[in-house]
Amino acid sequence: METNDQSQLDPRAVNATSVKAEDGNEESKEPETLNITAASSNPKMFTLPWNQPLAMWPDDLLVNLPRGISRHVVRFVRVGDDVYAMKEITRSVAEREYELLRRLRKLDLPTVTPIAVVTRRHDKDGNPLEAMLVTEHLKYSLPYRALFARNLRTDTAERLIDALAVLMVRLHLAGFYWGDVSLSNVLFLRDADAYSAFLVDAETGDLHANLTEGQREYDIDLARTNIIGELMDLSSGKLLPGDVDEVEVGNRLVDRYHSLWSALTDVETFNPDEMWKIEKRVNKLNELGFDVDELEVKTAADGTHVLVRPRVVDAGYASRKLMRLTGLDVQENQARRLLNDLDTYRASTWRQNEDLEVVATDWMREVYEPTVRMIPPEYRSQIEPAQFFHEVLDHRWFLAEHAGHDIPMAEAVQSYVKNVLPQYKLDKKAMKDINADADSGVIDDEFTYADDSARGQGAEGEGAEGDGAEGEGAAGEGDGYNPEDDPDAAVWSH
Repeated sequence: METNDQSQLDPRAVNATSVKAEDGNEESKEPETLNITAASSNPKMFTLPWNQPLAMWPDDLLVNLPRGISRHVVRFVRVGDDVYAMKEITRSVAEREYELLRRLRKLDLPTVTPIAVVTRRHDKDGNPLEAMLVTEHLKYSLPYRALFARNLRTDTAERLIDALAVLMVRLHLAGFYWGDVSLSNVLFLRDADAYSAFLVDAETGDLHANLTEGQREYDIDLARTNIIGELMDLSSGKLLPGDVDEVEVGNRLVDRYHSLWSALTDVETFNPDEMWKIEKRVNKLNELGFDVDELEVKTAADGTHVLVRPRVVDAGYASRKLMRLTGLDVQENQARRLLNDLDTYRASTWRQNEDLEVVATDWMREVYEPTVRMIPPEYRSQIEPAQFFHEVLDHRWFLAEHAGHDIPMAEAVQSYVKNVLPQYKLDKKAMKDINADADSGVIDDEFTYADDSARGQGAEGEGAEGDGAEGEGAAGEGDGYNPEDDPDAAVWSH
């Protein structure tokens, strides 16, 4: 991918990959030999049936995950102990998207992880096949359609929109122009009482040193239009709560985006005797989940005011603090909740004067680890330990409020596992309905509308998603998970 300001890009992005996509408008002769450029050392990657159309890959390689509508053939494939999402597209698009995803990951942005780009594919008769983009399945992630396939809180749509607004701001700050913003092109991770959003489709994107206001506003307007349409589609399928106003939710995205962008980028003017307001500004950004690495402070032309503007901001303030104290790598809101519980533990044990690092070690050993070890084996690939801990804390509070006294942690865990976890499973029928919707969007798969037997997989097992190789992933998949042991491919969310 080339940009007009290539020389001004962050060096991490410029040197992210050896793949340099060709101009998609220029046709080039396809070489005869298979070529795999992989950011993975998984040896099983090179034993896959690359000489077969993706739609015809054998069932024993495929993983049953919910997906969304896509123009391309996408499958979730088990490769050794890993699960990859594979998208069959043209060579130029595959190389370009792989390159761009590599660059975004080098910039520590929330996207799926690119694993490989596979080109020069041919079938056994020598006929050319489309290239393949391979990304890593995002563990514990959920697509928006799967989220709405069960009874959820009435504010779920708003929480998803808030997560998408944060994602858009982070991408725009890094100079990424999306060009195709929608809920379908995003995966969501539970993040305490909120969600975190991850980019899965970079096919129409472009990376610049900086974006113009026009580029940002185009992305925002397109996002609003697409989201309203997607929510109306959910409503027509009776998956959206009746009191949700689709237009109002779309407008919320615009408002949330502008509010966050302003908080992160606006220049504030202070009097020289109001320098304490600088700390207030930094604290506000920390509360929003952003670190401030650099501030620009200068005197105004009149010499009586000080101008302050954040120059370098980075998401993950709480998560980095928790990582430093405990080694736990979790989402931002989960980190806030765990840090709050750590503070409570510190106060309850009268250890406010001890080093926090020492207290955190004991909290991990005495509180956090015993709790997450109680996750039933059948759920360990479906819920993040930090999310489990957060939800148990919530459940414990409700139990204590009802009982009128404190509830032991072990008792709260047992009650949560028995009474709450089972409610979040996505049953076989819901999975089948979601995947049936996905089939309707593929336009470049001759096997899509054939019999199940001709496709090499039943309606429940095909993977596809909003143009992105990752697809609409779901919880219920991860290390050690075997879909044959779980015919319903259960997923859950809160």
